[in-house]
Amino acid sequence: MSSQLNLASYAADPFNSLGRRYQADDSATRNEFQRDRDRIIHSNAFRRLKHKTQVFLHHEGNHYRTRLTHTLEVAQIARSIARSLKLCEDLAEALALAHDLGHTPFGHAGERVLHEKMHDLGGFDHNIQALRLVTRLENRYAEHDGLNLTWETLEGIIKHNGPLMDSAGKPTPKYQKEGLPGGLDEPWAVADLRYDSYASLEAQAAAIADDIAYNAHDIDDALRAGLLSLEELRDVPPVGPIVQEVQSKYPLVDQDRQTHEVVRRLLTRTIEDVIVDAKQRLVAADIETIEDVRQANQTLIGFSHEMATAEKGLKSFLFDRVYRHKSVMDQVDRAQHIVAKLFDAYLAGEELPGEWKERAKVIEKEKMPRLVSDFIAGMTDPYATTEYNRLFDADEDFR
Repeated sequence: MSSQLNLASYAADPFNSLGRRYQADDSATRNEFQRDRDRIIHSNAFRRLKHKTQVFLHHEGNHYRTRLTHTLEVAQIARSIARSLKLCEDLAEALALAHDLGHTPFGHAGERVLHEKMHDLGGFDHNIQALRLVTRLENRYAEHDGLNLTWETLEGIIKHNGPLMDSAGKPTPKYQKEGLPGGLDEPWAVADLRYDSYASLEAQAAAIADDIAYNAHDIDDALRAGLLSLEELRDVPPVGPIVQEVQSKYPLVDQDRQTHEVVRRLLTRTIEDVIVDAKQRLVAADIETIEDVRQANQTLIGFSHEMATAEKGLKSFLFDRVYRHKSVMDQVDRAQHIVAKLFDAYLAGEELPGEWKERAKVIEKEKMPRLVSDFIAGMTDPYATTEYNRLFDADEDFR
């Protein structure tokens, strides 16, 4: 156990961090991962999440999740998991707060367009984009570009979903079809980020917290939007038994209250499932150190087999009934059109604003697509729409 924080022996210890790329004075009041968390929260990219789509475009109603509110929910869940497993809550929180920084306007719709446009130049990957943001594009410090985060936070940002390659340097299954994303050879951190090893347990906690959060709040938002009813969920595990339980216990309360009871129970049960299963996996794998975690050749924090099977079915149900719903897809098509037209226009010579114009003046021609990609990825939904309307004399409005 760490003498300072009473952490498990396999937890990330902020007092033994590999450090930052640029030397920084110690803080009298915060450990290194708390400083990372604060730098992320105070970044421009974090604030922009307020106006970036989760599933339902933020213009459609004040109560739907945005990337920002989703991120805050993920951070709360990640801390809960980390606390129960005696991991470093501060690192888990920092990684949860950073996990969506690289997302484009209009959610995955925008990401798909940028990936297609950048296909011949390494594609677009929102985790790589998050690294670009925190190491290159957030330029507010006098002595360096980026936020100068610790090695452990940068490692968690790029690897929270698992290794990118195997020990032989070959892409993991996720990247086998199209190859590894461009930019991995960049000197992001103070040391090699070890793309062939697993990330810390804190990063794994943030990753599963993301799944837990969006399953629950996508159900909540879909019910609010009228795309689903509680009755349609009664036979869908793992939420179905909870719906039946709530309707049996509270038959006379309105659907809004029943929905909240369902969602909070779903959150609690999935979080508890992860914690119980993680404790069993850590013992079974004989994990004693953080290096054991990185060399375990498996994810150590995730759903139990039973819950994972049920959760896969829930994802499939939500994909068919919510994410591919006509009302959602209509918005997706419009959003993709906007992002594609913006990219083509800027690449063809349409003037970029402010500091981006100055960068475009000195950049090599072959690097211009990445500059355009960086600029568009940082846009909020409203700004992208406004720019589209300005450039194409259009009247697009998502309300």
